[in-house]
Amino acid sequence: MSKTDYKELLEAGVHFGHLKRKWHPKMGPYIFMEKNGIHILDLHKTAVKLDDAAEAIKQIAKSGKKILFVATKKQAKDSIESRVSAVNMPYVTERWPGGMLTNFATIRKAVRKMSTIDNMLKDGTFKVLSKRERLQITRQRAKLERDLGSIADLNRLPSALFIVDIKKEHIAVAEAKKLNIPTFAIVDTNSNPSLVDFPIPANDDAAKSIDKILEIMTGAVAEGLSERQGEKDKNKAVADKKAATAKSDAEKKDVKPTEVKEAKPSEAKSQEAK
Repeated sequence: MSKTDYKELLEAGVHFGHLKRKWHPKMGPYIFMEKNGIHILDLHKTAVKLDDAAEAIKQIAKSGKKILFVATKKQAKDSIESRVSAVNMPYVTERWPGGMLTNFATIRKAVRKMSTIDNMLKDGTFKVLSKRERLQITRQRAKLERDLGSIADLNRLPSALFIVDIKKEHIAVAEAKKLNIPTFAIVDTNSNPSLVDFPIPANDDAAKSIDKILEIMTGAVAEGLSERQGEKDKNKAVADKKAATAKSDAEKKDVKPTEVKEAKPSEAKSQEAK
């Protein structure tokens, strides 16, 4: 994996923190200086933390597990939807439903409700209903799609969470911590980095900064998935080769020419003399 480019982070405005009066003391080690009342993050430390997080999330993706991306703030929605969809991972960009993780069975029921409505549309049941009932069901389906459509393929609890702004998504952080699910997060100067397992000190308010971090993280996920597929293909090739060799050996053993030995004249005479 290539190392994070310091200049790219600088150009994206990743170093801009919050006002000095809003800072969290535990973010002190990641703050480089204060300028015009605003804290400036140390991008060298950000790059190190970002590389560590990217390597860890790559290994999770490589193992075939799901990572849930969470960002309900307006600045992050577009980046989450475009970049996370590209690597086929689940995400939440609307309201975080309470109990999303701790009461996952109920969330799955709501997702199955969408499938039930879709089946009603296919088998003609929907047409039998009254106009009012159809309208109510259509609205319900639209609401479920908006809130849960992006996690429809999440059949079990995710193996990790990536969060943009842990202050805003504090419920998601708390639920993940309760279930011992690893957390990756963009942590600004007003947040407590000790609340997550892999904090990335960075600007979590600017769309450009969020997009740059997501680009690096989803790139790591894509790399992990690619390596996983490569290993699968390699193992399949080895298995196919072994199967072909075994088949060839079996055929050689089964097809043995029957050899008929003729007695030599000298042997025949000796037998007659006996």
